[in-house]
Amino acid sequence: MSTAKKEYKRVTVKSLVEMKSNGEKISMLTAYDYSMAKIVDAAQVDVILVGDSASNVMAGHETTLPITLDQMIYHASSVIRAVERALVVVDLPFGSYQSDPKEALRSAIRIMKESGAHAVKVEGGLEIKDSVKRILAAGIPVMGHLGLTPQSIYKFGTYTVRAKEEEEAQKLLEDAAMLEKLGCFGIVLEKIPAELTKKVSEKLTIPTIGIGGGKHADGQVLVVHDLLGMTHEFNPRFLRRYMNLYEEMGSAISNYVKDVKSMDFPNDEEQY
Repeated sequence: MSTAKKEYKRVTVKSLVEMKSNGEKISMLTAYDYSMAKIVDAAQVDVILVGDSASNVMAGHETTLPITLDQMIYHASSVIRAVERALVVVDLPFGSYQSDPKEALRSAIRIMKESGAHAVKVEGGLEIKDSVKRILAAGIPVMGHLGLTPQSIYKFGTYTVRAKEEEEAQKLLEDAAMLEKLGCFGIVLEKIPAELTKKVSEKLTIPTIGIGGGKHADGQVLVVHDLLGMTHEFNPRFLRRYMNLYEEMGSAISNYVKDVKSMDFPNDEEQY
C-alpha cells in the first residue's frame, strides 16, 4: 500500500476516502471558536469537529446532553469563518435527530444552512437508521459514531470501554457495515478494543477515526483542550498531552496580575 502523501488545498469527504485508500492517516481535532479553529486549520489538521463536547469544555456541563442545536450552530459558524483547508463536521446534538427522521433532517439542514458546515455527525447504529437515510437523501454528508456514544451515557451508566463482549462487538460490526451501506463517509470509533477497530477498519472502504480505539483506525481525533493540556483533571489512557497549557496559562496570568499590582505594567514604552 502506498504511503505517498497527496497535498490537499481543501479537504473534502472524497479526500478522506482517498487518504484511506492511499494509506495516509487522517488527523482530526475539535474546535469551537474562531481563534482556535484558525490555529488548528493552519496546522494542517484534516478534519475539524465542532463537537457537542463544547457542552463540557466550553460550558462546563458534566455531559454533552445539555447543549442545544442553536448553540451548536453558533459554535459551528464561528469555526467556519476561520477555516480555509479542513473539512468541518458538526455534531447533531442530543434530542435533535434520534426519534424522528423529519426532525433529524430539519436539524441537519439548519446546521448546513446557518453555519456553512460541510457535514454532520450522529451517534448510533440501527436505531437511527431512518434518520441517517433521511439526512443523506437530502445530499448532506454524514459521519457515524459507534462504540462509546456519550449522548447515551445514562443508558451505559459509565464511560468504560465498549464492545468487549462478543455480542456487542458483533452489533458494532453490523452497525458499521450498515452505516457504510447507507452512504456515510466515515465513522468515529470511541473507546473500543484495538482489535475490534482493526476488524472494522479492514472491513470498510470508508475511513474510521479512533478516539481510544487504538492504532488500527484510519485516523485519530482528540479534543483540542485535552491535547493542549488546558484540561487537567481528565486523564484517560488514550490521551496524549502535547502541552501543559493549564499551568503555562495560569503562570502567565499570575505574572500579569503581579505586574499590574506592582505597577510594573504598563511601563513607559507601553503607553501613548
